[in-house]
Amino acid sequence: MGYTRKGKQFLGLETNLTDDIHSIHVSGSNLLVCSSFIYNHFYDCEDTNYYLSGEEITDVISLPAERINSFVPVLACRDRSLRVMKYSGVRYQVDVAGPPSTLHLFYGDGGSTAEYLLYGTTDAAIGCVALGRNEPTDKWTVEPSRDSSRAGVVCMDHFDMTGDGVRDLIVGRDDGSVQIFSYDDGEEVAPTLRYTYAGSETVTSVQGGHVSNSEYEEVLVTSYSGWLFGLSSEKRDRHAYEVEPGVISLSAEAKQRIYNLRAEVESLQERVSRERERYHQTTQSSLGGISAVPYISVNDRMTLSKEDASYLLTIEVQTPIDNVLLQSDVPVDLLDVEKNSAVVSYSTCDQSQTGNFLLATYRCQANTTRLEVKIRTIEGQYGRLQAYVTPRLQPKCCQVRQYQVKPLSLHMRAHRFDPNRPYNSLTLTGKFSYAEVHAWLAFCLPEVPERPPSADSATLSFVSTFLDTMLHVNYRQGQVEFKSDNISTISIIKDVLTKEATKKKIHLSINCDVNEGSVVHTLQLLHPKLDAQLQLAKKVALIGPLTELVAHEHDSGAAFLTPEYRAILQQAAQLQEQSSRQPAHLERLYGMITDLYIDKHKFQGVNVKSKVPQLLDILYNYDLGKLLAFFTQGSRQTHTPTSAPSTPAE
Repeated sequence: MGYTRKGKQFLGLETNLTDDIHSIHVSGSNLLVCSSFIYNHFYDCEDTNYYLSGEEITDVISLPAERINSFVPVLACRDRSLRVMKYSGVRYQVDVAGPPSTLHLFYGDGGSTAEYLLYGTTDAAIGCVALGRNEPTDKWTVEPSRDSSRAGVVCMDHFDMTGDGVRDLIVGRDDGSVQIFSYDDGEEVAPTLRYTYAGSETVTSVQGGHVSNSEYEEVLVTSYSGWLFGLSSEKRDRHAYEVEPGVISLSAEAKQRIYNLRAEVESLQERVSRERERYHQTTQSSLGGISAVPYISVNDRMTLSKEDASYLLTIEVQTPIDNVLLQSDVPVDLLDVEKNSAVVSYSTCDQSQTGNFLLATYRCQANTTRLEVKIRTIEGQYGRLQAYVTPRLQPKCCQVRQYQVKPLSLHMRAHRFDPNRPYNSLTLTGKFSYAEVHAWLAFCLPEVPERPPSADSATLSFVSTFLDTMLHVNYRQGQVEFKSDNISTISIIKDVLTKEATKKKIHLSINCDVNEGSVVHTLQLLHPKLDAQLQLAKKVALIGPLTELVAHEHDSGAAFLTPEYRAILQQAAQLQEQSSRQPAHLERLYGMITDLYIDKHKFQGVNVKSKVPQLLDILYNYDLGKLLAFFTQGSRQTHTPTSAPSTPAE
């Protein structure tokens, strides 16, 4: 529907879409409408073009047709790409830094050539591409710094917030922060972060302009729970002056404004109190009480962070949260989040009887509408994580959210595959359909689309966020081939897919080609991480004794210590904070190396679990040379092919 500025409807269009509309864009007489997988183009309210996407569509936009004399729609898709459309087909595809979540024209008009397009991703990056007629050109990408917000980008806008005649970039993120970037060096160079506002709710829209005062630039912001507020460039102390040293007075204008705001807030509080009392009486009445469970709108997402190879679970409700119970039937670790003010308590779990590996309850403080939990998974361990969300509502109710922990949960999609690594390969053949093998991949790996691609075969590439190892998948009806430089990845896939095939009584023929060089390659990738964790653990262990030693030397302090030990004491707070952010990280690395050793020999038909204690002794007294020698002793030929006949999968 279309409405005038006075609220009168002037347009009504019934589309033929059966799915919910998630994104929309208007350019002159062109109307672009997208559901999760379907793109529709209407011209003068007539259905003109149609496209069924194999990947989920997150946003749609078009370049300014009046400036380039052509209509160029662009789709943002979940597979880390932008699809530039031509009629009902794809003209070309642009690979971007992460899964794009929103699109916006550069400067609001496409920049100097009208072909510049901004995109924001769910993993906090902002990028700019120039969409030429036949091919794109990457201009710049802004990755978040360690101190800035790492939340996903939800919305963008352009407005001159600094008054220098150049429009600035306004960015709203899903953790409630609003950022303003300035283009100091023109459109060819990445902008610089100038201002940040830290909110507490997901930002749904931002808009720059002059609203309450024509002399000062402002940003209007809407949030998930319905707040509409403004951020102003007006100085806070503009209406304040110092009467005498230490005494500040406000102008009459400021006093009147504060009085009006206070009266408005008190009026709103009274209305809220009356509505709450009326709702409470309605729900508690024995005659006319509400018997239906109230509807709760829950905004939740579980996203993989490539920085620390962990998942960030965000749960947001429009009303205050009472508590959230997390239950998991798969081993996971919960990590601290700085913004999380809830009190957590753990319940004892007996996995053999209840099937629970985790039961944790987060009790939220008053007026908390958003909860963030960081979760670390273990590849090879897969199952289901459930969140029971209970808001502060009457009658008491709860909503359950489910999240699948996949066998290769720490992998993410990649655009390119490096063919120069030592790869192990696994080939499965059998009487399975194209859709069945695609469903198996979606079960094993994140970021796999719900629907299989329209072609007869497909190729996907993934990279491990923890080890940077790669996985390449090529599949079609009756055959799927995996290549990975980590033999543990191949082992996990083999175990999971044979189990899934057994459920459907599908006969599989399995062929493995093991490359001994991949084991050394993986250990060398693990070495920097393991060495850094060992050094960190050693330094943290020395903090206590060094502090006690310095305490007995009242006169000289820490001057008698070596520079290395003095540096440990000076960085004690940072070292302890870094260690607390990564609990059990060293044990996790030990477990990965142990699995690598077992998987390597499993493909050779050798059970080496009796040698695991010897491997752990080497890890506790870590030396890369000794570890490589232990792995390579008794190795077979460089390539070890194994195969199985066409029998039911075991």
